[in-house]
Amino acid sequence: MPQSLQNKVVLITGASSGFGADTARLFAKEGSIVVLAARRMDRLTALAEEIRLAGGQAFAVPLDVAEQPQIDDAVQTVLDTFGRIDILLNNAGLGRLDWLETLDPAADIDMQIDVNLRGVLQVTRAVLPSMLARRAGHIINMSSVAGLIAAPMYSIYAATKYGVRGFTDALRREVAPFGMHVSGIYPGPATTEFGRQSGDNPLKRNIKVPRWINMTSEYVARRTVGLARHPRRTLILPWWFRPVIGFDMLFPGLVDWFLNAAFVKRFHHY
Repeated sequence: MPQSLQNKVVLITGASSGFGADTARLFAKEGSIVVLAARRMDRLTALAEEIRLAGGQAFAVPLDVAEQPQIDDAVQTVLDTFGRIDILLNNAGLGRLDWLETLDPAADIDMQIDVNLRGVLQVTRAVLPSMLARRAGHIINMSSVAGLIAAPMYSIYAATKYGVRGFTDALRREVAPFGMHVSGIYPGPATTEFGRQSGDNPLKRNIKVPRWINMTSEYVARRTVGLARHPRRTLILPWWFRPVIGFDMLFPGLVDWFLNAAFVKRFHHY
């Protein structure tokens, strides 16, 4: 049975751009009360005003998911203001495309772990008690196909997204008896700020990804709102990544051989 999104309080991390911003717009159109959380308050304020001018309800709260005090303050602010959080979309994330030995230990490795994995864990932990008390709620974790297929040059990013996948599955089994839903979304390439902020490796500049492979942010947002309306465990986007993932699971040696021959040996000149 479809879930009504009318008057649902939806907390979205990483809401200042990309999937987060577009999903916020669509939730607001469904009648949800959207709480926008991210570091860039100027963008959040502008987005909240845009949503309100369109007739929706949106509120901005500052949040760096790598900072525990900010997590606690933001969640408590939402609970004090609205009394509940019906849907949590853990969307904040970043990636760095480079060989492991080239990554900066703090700016690239620690930051990815703090934002992509620790942030998801701690924001969820802060929200969870109020959902359990009400015996209702939906936690949606934005992972990546990198959490299902580990690609060269995304070693840390893949590690964090595999972690999000494990966390999502374990948490779902913890809270399902109490009327809650936990879902994981695994999107492939999409046109967002993510690609522009994933580093300036020379190889990256020379990799030309066919335009037809990239999804739009709006498409992912529509599917995310659809998942909130019809909860399920897993959503892989686009659909054709499912056989690719299946091939990787069934024939990992063949995938290793192909990636080594076609990519790593050609470009990793260590």
